[in-house]
Amino acid sequence: MFFPEKDILSADRRTAHGPAARKGENMNQTTGKSSIRLEKKVYILNSASIVGKKEGEGPLGNLFDMVGEDDLFGCGTWEEAESNLQKDAVYMALGKAGKTAEDIRYLFAGDLLGQSIATSFGLASYQIPLLGVYGACSTCGESLTLGAMAVSAGYADYVACVTSSHFASAEKEFRFPLEYGNQRPLSASWTVTGSGAFILGGEPESGPQGQPPRAAITGMTVGRIVDYGLKDSMNMGACMAPAAADTLVQHFLDFNLMPEAYDRIITGDLGSVGQTVLLELLRDKGYDIAGQHMDCGIEIFDAQSQDTHAGGSGCGCSAVTLSAYILKQLEEGHWKKVLFMPTGALLSKTSFNEGKSVPGIAHAVVLEAL
Repeated sequence: MFFPEKDILSADRRTAHGPAARKGENMNQTTGKSSIRLEKKVYILNSASIVGKKEGEGPLGNLFDMVGEDDLFGCGTWEEAESNLQKDAVYMALGKAGKTAEDIRYLFAGDLLGQSIATSFGLASYQIPLLGVYGACSTCGESLTLGAMAVSAGYADYVACVTSSHFASAEKEFRFPLEYGNQRPLSASWTVTGSGAFILGGEPESGPQGQPPRAAITGMTVGRIVDYGLKDSMNMGACMAPAAADTLVQHFLDFNLMPEAYDRIITGDLGSVGQTVLLELLRDKGYDIAGQHMDCGIEIFDAQSQDTHAGGSGCGCSAVTLSAYILKQLEEGHWKKVLFMPTGALLSKTSFNEGKSVPGIAHAVVLEAL
């Protein structure tokens, strides 16, 4: 194949501008074994949250941008409803940030369904280059991590990060269709119907109403797969807690921090059972986070009146809680610095039916008030 001479980089240019040079410039941003301390902050310019009727009746109900009156959201199927959740959440987040689809370089998005169909059908009309991600219920943390990396490194001026879940589509995918009417054990969590979308940028721009960015992303710790051999898909909290503990210990080591460095350490989907397991695992490692820990799955529902057993879960759980509640606390100065760490259970119908265990993963993102 012939390449014109002008397209061939000389050895000098390759040295000056190639991967080796870029790696050298950014080496000081990596810290420890699996963390990144961003030299250039990335800003959450704005965000949006849309939830279903049950979530709207919970303790955070008045904070969400939109609450559906019907969990089908006017659609014919649960999957189509979830796709519309993502589409509408991105539309709303763009408007609040004063951006259009043409401003967004990349979409980082995912969901719980097979081959991420909620994402592919929901976001296709935007015609924005898509990087689909899957981390089960940790997907919000994964998408924010990848989006912040892209913006901080200069590969994009603006990106959008979005994820979703739907109680009915998740039950159909992983457990039993609603018509089956199966009994749920007390350790089970309730998949949140909702979608959260976030617009990230590299500069602290004001929005169309003059509002400042909601928070800054200053670091992250990428989690690894942790499998304690648990096989109970109706006890996701216990399955995911070891991964949360592993990521959190690594974060403390990588950044040379103790829990007191954060106003809140926020997991995504452990619920009451997983929270107990997490606290015990960390005490065994010499860390006590009881004073700082918060779980989105516990916050989003009222355990006494809403009969959600262990609490909430699903990709949408941490995403809508971050957008509606956590960022609001940072904006209003109640918290200065939090660690946001959604957790995911990496199982499928196939792996479960073949008797496999349920591995977990958790990704941590450092959020700071401006």
